[in-house]
Amino acid sequence: MNTVVAGITYRALLGRRRIVLLLLLPLALIGLAVLLRVFGATDQRTAVELMTSFAIGTMLPLLGLIAGTGVIAPEIDDGTILHLMSKPISRPVIAQTKFLVAASLLAIFAAVPTYVAAWILLGNEDGIATGFAVGSLVAGIAYAAVFLLLGVVTRHAVTIGVIYALVWESLVGNLLVGARKFSIQRWGQSIADQISGSPFFQSDVTLSFAVPALIIVTVGAVFLAGQRLRSFSLTGDE
Repeated sequence: MNTVVAGITYRALLGRRRIVLLLLLPLALIGLAVLLRVFGATDQRTAVELMTSFAIGTMLPLLGLIAGTGVIAPEIDDGTILHLMSKPISRPVIAQTKFLVAASLLAIFAAVPTYVAAWILLGNEDGIATGFAVGSLVAGIAYAAVFLLLGVVTRHAVTIGVIYALVWESLVGNLLVGARKFSIQRWGQSIADQISGSPFFQSDVTLSFAVPALIIVTVGAVFLAGQRLRSFSLTGDE
């Protein structure tokens, strides 16, 4: 990790309107948890439904898209990435640093609010808050890597990311059982299921598949992003 690149990336991302987008969804999740608490809907079934459908199912992939593409795609679009790559910094190190920044943002804006929302509803009853927070964290790390790669390989990263997150993961994943094995959010839910003891939640993907898949996708995407940056010329896109 390069601290200079990390500092530049944090300032660029958190200083733009993306910080508002990063805050809206977590605040909405916590707000829903507070409303449910006020109206007495604090049973495990309701909490698990909120965590699976909104926290991991909707909020996490969208935050992953914002953070993962946001750490590098704008710099590629406006050409400032060329200035960074003119410095004596390994391009794979640039990609790795961008990934770590995106992953850290997802830990703060996704995993922590997920824990807080579940704790508001149930405390840590049956490990639900901890389980979904950890599941959100590991899935968020994978999303950061995948969307970083998208930001490097295409100028349409946001459009493709939205299609993947909302169409493949949410729509197709809910309709076709076989597609769930290739869904990052389902891998995160598998981790959550392993930690949580709730009888109202059971993952569709086994832990023995989810863990290797998360590792392979994360490492592979960051590696490919670094290799892709190697092909960028200081005088053009490629």
